Amino acid sequence: MDKRYRILIVDDEDDNLALLYRTLRSRYDVTKAHSAIEALEILNTQTFDCILSDHKMPIMDGVEFLKRVNEIQPKTMRLLVTAYSDVKILIDAINYAKIYRYIKKPYSPDELLMIVESALECYQLKIDNENLINDLKDLFSGTVKAIIEALDAKDSFTLGRSRRVAFYAAKIVSKLALNPTEVSQIELAGLLHDIGMIGVAESILNKTQKLSDEEYEKIKMHVHYSVKILEDIKQLYDITEIIKYHHEYYNGCGYPYGLKGEEIPLGSRIIAIADAFDSMVSNRAYRKSLTPDEAMEIIKQCAGKQFDPNLVQIFEAVLPEALKELTEHEQDFKKNVLSSDIQNEVSSNIALNQQS
Repeated sequence: MDKRYRILIVDDEDDNLALLYRTLRSRYDVTKAHSAIEALEILNTQTFDCILSDHKMPIMDGVEFLKRVNEIQPKTMRLLVTAYSDVKILIDAINYAKIYRYIKKPYSPDELLMIVESALECYQLKIDNENLINDLKDLFSGTVKAIIEALDAKDSFTLGRSRRVAFYAAKIVSKLALNPTEVSQIELAGLLHDIGMIGVAESILNKTQKLSDEEYEKIKMHVHYSVKILEDIKQLYDITEIIKYHHEYYNGCGYPYGLKGEEIPLGSRIIAIADAFDSMVSNRAYRKSLTPDEAMEIIKQCAGKQFDPNLVQIFEAVLPEALKELTEHEQDFKKNVLSSDIQNEVSSNIALNQQS
């Protein structure tokens, strides 16, 4: 059975309201309101797929009413029924209340039905796209979780490292004036920064003695592997660029490209600090962990050499609270792979990709 859409019609004149009702009732579930005030009261308890409002009404006109509708039920399609012919007035009304279309009086029943049907097709398309984006977001989140768990399973000494690096990076980012997209990109890069370790032999990862030069070169290849794994996912292009440079040194002595200073992307400089700190405070096959104070002291000694000195200062300032939060919420932290900001970023990227 086809869905019967719910429509609210609003007009202070009974004859106009009756005409709208007769025209629409055979196809849709129609609710009537005799004023904008009455309609707003109805909207406190009910939702509608489409609302048709007359333009000229006492107390509150149709444009102001539909603006209120946009604020309380933004997904609802909004149509303005008007006798005005001034194009500027109508364009201003459409922009002010974000109206889908206007219906010019006098109108025929067929014209009205055609415009309403078009509005509801647009509404359904938006709902379908939103559902698809949510499905893709869930799939993406599950995929990231599976990758991280596979990486944790490969190297038991780094269990949970990806989440912690993302967490420390987010704490640094919280003190910078970045937009939400940049914030979520850096946090997601923190989660995925070592994905290329999947391509490094376990015998090297779990070796208890000092690595040979040849083995160290194989470890360094994890950056290349990370890029190869992610580069074909165009929604992750900016994240991949952050991951690509997170082992560059501030003085230019890092790898794989030898970038220095602000040639290195900001996100990469942030991940570098978070990654190094967590590595030092984690138990490894070849050494025991350092204390947070010991690790922070080493990072401070490397400021201006390996790390951006300004970001080191920020990290030192946020670290005590970060460690406290990490301890208090360890169990929840382990369960939640993607924060809401990251999920929103994924949704935005998918939506833009669908439109292109």
